[in-house]
Amino acid sequence: MDLRQVHETGARALAWTDSHREGFRPDRPEGGLARLKAVGELALTAGVLLQEGAAGARQATCARRLLDFAWHDLLDSGGVLHRLQHDEPSSSVPLELYAPFHDGGYRNPPIEDTLRSTRPLVEAAAVSLPPARRLGVVAAAHRLGLASDADLAAAGRDTWLGHLPPPWSIDRSTTYDAAHTVFHLTGWGGRPDALPAEVVDYLRWWLPAWLEECVHQRAWDLLGGLLAADACLPEPALPEEGWARLCAAQTPDGAVPAEDGDLDRVHHATLMTVLAATLATSRALTALLPGKP
Repeated sequence: MDLRQVHETGARALAWTDSHREGFRPDRPEGGLARLKAVGELALTAGVLLQEGAAGARQATCARRLLDFAWHDLLDSGGVLHRLQHDEPSSSVPLELYAPFHDGGYRNPPIEDTLRSTRPLVEAAAVSLPPARRLGVVAAAHRLGLASDADLAAAGRDTWLGHLPPPWSIDRSTTYDAAHTVFHLTGWGGRPDALPAEVVDYLRWWLPAWLEECVHQRAWDLLGGLLAADACLPEPALPEEGWARLCAAQTPDGAVPAEDGDLDRVHHATLMTVLAATLATSRALTALLPGKP
């Protein structure tokens, strides 16, 4: 892949996200939980950028600004999550959202106490969730020290990707689930070796075909997700064609379009591009270090 092009694409996408950060504000009661999910994606993406350390100082400052905005302004320094957990004790949403902020150094002791006390209720309710979502709940608990490595591995085996299904059975929903299964099992790229060997081999075979289909469908959000998943593998391919097409899809203002033009999905596609570019840039730079193959 063209490292400079990928880095610049990610930087433009991050700048667009920063300039449109008010779009993450849950200003519609009926869309509140969906918008909270978007806030979680924002926190995870900004956290990965800081975790990887491959961005320039300007991008790192922007990522921290977005985290501060999301935590203090959108979530009332965790107060929104505390109130939600109090009102809905079995909801996994506060746990899932708090974990990336906790990783970023943000703390709210009342929500931590509440998360510990409601953990049995959240675990019981999570049984009925779709497997990939359930993995996300276990992964959040794992990051907070509330779940074990064995719990995480078991939840991963229950997902669509964990079953190593016929690759042609993939659709939009399972593409999203497969990418997020990789994210959760690897700690958003921080632990590539945590992926089971059979899953790594499966993805090496079938990711290229899935990437080609995303390009054909112009599903740029899914393409970004799969490129990010590739960068989480122990030996990422960093495919030239997939990256060239995603970079070409970006609009001059830095946004990455969605098929239906929905602004929330544009936010999502653009965030996926930031995530993928951050991870791919980091892996490419690591490969250039002395002693690397």
